[in-house]
Order: sequence, then structure tokens, then C-alpha cells
Amino acid sequence: MNVVSMTGFAQAQGEKLGIAWVWEMRSVNGKSLDLRLRLPPGFDALEPQLRAMLAQRFRRGNFSGTLTVTRTAPAAVRVNRETLAQLIALMNELAGEIVAAPPRIDGLLALRGVVEMVEDESDAVLEERRRAVLDGWETALDRLAEARAEEGARTAAVLRNQLSELHALVEAVAQCAAVQPAAIRERLLTALAGLSDLAPGMPEERVAQELALLIVRADIREELERLRAHIEQAGDLLRQGEVVGRRLDFLCQELNRRLIDVAAKLPVPWLAVYGDGDMQCSPACGRYSSTSTPRR
Repeated sequence: MNVVSMTGFAQAQGEKLGIAWVWEMRSVNGKSLDLRLRLPPGFDALEPQLRAMLAQRFRRGNFSGTLTVTRTAPAAVRVNRETLAQLIALMNELAGEIVAAPPRIDGLLALRGVVEMVEDESDAVLEERRRAVLDGWETALDRLAEARAEEGARTAAVLRNQLSELHALVEAVAQCAAVQPAAIRERLLTALAGLSDLAPGMPEERVAQELALLIVRADIREELERLRAHIEQAGDLLRQGEVVGRRLDFLCQELNRRLIDVAAKLPVPWLAVYGDGDMQCSPACGRYSSTSTPRR
């Protein structure tokens, strides 16, 4: 199974039985499954079905869905005769009190409430429209799933490339002569020789003990093994797919800790520079160089 992103956008539209509709779907990162809907009047009853269909497709993310409906056929027109009769009666009543020309029919029809736009569709037609809108929702969900999968594939490719670069760096550090125990011992002996004047007559056994302790502390082989294990585990997660975001985030934190430990012990200015920007291998290693800018 491939890695799937929680970010995506999709749109679906259709036309049937005198209406046209457009679904717009958006999703972003979220710890749980949450949906916010904006539905026009007459389609509120669809909300439970819309939520159930979403829950069948997705497990996490913050979703927003907007439905826009427009009429493609003019609505039926009806004259409110009761209101019109009341207006005519009032006109006749005031005719003897006010000297004015009688109102024309177009003036009466222009009054508010005399002419009404009515929805005279049958229940069967309304139900068919709702089913068509639900089909559009299903199409939008399919397209949103495709968009999230495409985004996840691109993200996974970037992560695999970074893991490959990091693995190459770890191996380059492991083969660097400056981090070998013999080189560490030689540097420490040189440092201790320079400090001999501060502690004259120090027993050789004590010097050997301190030297062994410093060598153990300066050895980065354990950190490199942990880095290899974390890199391998991250690669396994990317191959598994499914829900890996939190575990991958935890692994990234562990990788960062190990890199800091290695940078603190590394005797050449290499990995510390790598963490901040463009990296150039120190001549002490002489095996690897890069001008890429790695990202966490």
C-alpha cells in the first residue's frame, strides 16, 4: 500500500432534472476525521448520508465540502390571487377619497407578494435530484482520494531520496579515518602530552584509564548503528504505507537526536555543517561531498 497524504482538493459537477450542481472538496491534516458541510436549502437532509460515505473512504483529516446548486430551467410562476384581490378592494375603497389615475395591471403585478416563484416539482423529482447529488458526492470523494494518493506518492519519493542521502552520509562517516578508534587514540595522546606539564608525574595506569574513557566517549559507532536502524525502519514504513505519519514523525525526531550526537563527537566539521545547509566534506574524510540542501 502506498503512502497517502491528508492534503487534497477535488471538484465534481453534474446536471439533471432542471438543476446543475458543483461539489468542491478540500482536505488538510487532522488527528481525527472531521467534516464541515455547506449545503443549499432543500439538501440538508443529505448530511447523514454524506458523512457516512466520507467515513467509508477516509480515516483521518479535516474535510470541507461545499455544494452549489443552480436552476437550469425557469421556476413556475403563480399569481397570488388572494393578495391581488385585497389590493383591488383597497384600490376601489380609496378611489372616492383620492383623485388619481387607476393603477395598471403591470403595476399591480410588480407589487411584492402578488407574483410568486414556486417549486411545483413532485416528491419523486426532488428525490431523484438528491440521488443525483449523492452520486456527485461519490465522484468528488473518488477524485479527492486520487489527489491525496498523488500527493502522498510525491511526498514519499522526496522522503526516500532524503533517506538515501542520509544513508550515504552515515556510511561516509563510518569510513572516515578520523573517526576510527586508532585515530581517536592518537589525537587524545597528543592532547594528553600537551597537558603533561599541568600534572607532572601522573602514573601511566591513570593515563591509560583516562585515555580509555575518552576513547569510549568519542566513539560514534553506536550512534551510527542507531542511525542505520532508524533509516531502515523509516524505509519500511514508507513501503508499508497506511497510517504512518505519527510513527514517521517520531523516527525523524530520533534521527535528529542521533545526528546531533554524532555532530558533537565528530572531530571534523562535516555533519554539523550538513544539518544547517550546504555540506562540503572535510579533507579529513576525503570520500564524500555534496551541495544539496537536505531537509528534515
